[in-house]
Amino acid sequence: MTAKQRHFIELSYDGTNYHGWQIQPNATSVQEVLNKGLSVILRKPIETTGCGRTDTGVHAKEFFAHFDVEKFMDHRPWTMNEKDNIVKSVNAILPKDIAVKRIFPVDENAHARFDATLRSYEYHIHFNKDPFKTGYSWEMRDRPDIGLMNKAAAIIMEYTDFSCFSKSNTQVKTNICKISKAEWIAGDNGIVFHISADRFLRNMVRAIVGTLIMVGKQETNPEDVRAIIKSKNRSKAGTSVPACGLYLAEVRY
Repeated sequence: MTAKQRHFIELSYDGTNYHGWQIQPNATSVQEVLNKGLSVILRKPIETTGCGRTDTGVHAKEFFAHFDVEKFMDHRPWTMNEKDNIVKSVNAILPKDIAVKRIFPVDENAHARFDATLRSYEYHIHFNKDPFKTGYSWEMRDRPDIGLMNKAAAIIMEYTDFSCFSKSNTQVKTNICKISKAEWIAGDNGIVFHISADRFLRNMVRAIVGTLIMVGKQETNPEDVRAIIKSKNRSKAGTSVPACGLYLAEVRY
């Protein structure tokens, strides 16, 4: 029986040209391109399992996946030099919008998705036209009230059932998530929303940001967020904001 070694791979990507991480039947995904690159370099079919899924156009500053590969004939692990060469070789054939940072061996039962204990996202918004932020931040004309949005964000952290922020008809067993951070931070020409949780539902961050923007524009009050969450109704929450401003920023194990 051939011995196999499980490896984690850390990467980052610009999601502009991809229909998310997960392989799609009729569209190009990050996972598909990465699998092909690894298969070419390792000279055998490679299938990766990601730490989660990102939607079309969403970026990832930090993303992990795992894959299994047959060990060498003497069953030894790859040396540091061999791993570095594999990383360089894979990066050489991947498009410029996907970058592998490192590959490292893990226990055979380690799982990129199920072993993750914390995921953090950022949502970037800017207010003055900037050609260098097109596709990487959402341009808003009017600046919302960040104080009101942070009051509403604090209220969101009091709850765990986020059905109202979940994309409809998703096949998940539970809509329970434990949010440990939800905060807006202002910069010179923009604001960034930072949110961390043990897990996220599909479209959840973009729906939360859209709801908080409603509060920031004073279209609703911070306290109204309670009724939105308790309704468990997606139509009660705000519109999902554009994908271009969203980044998966950190994954912890």
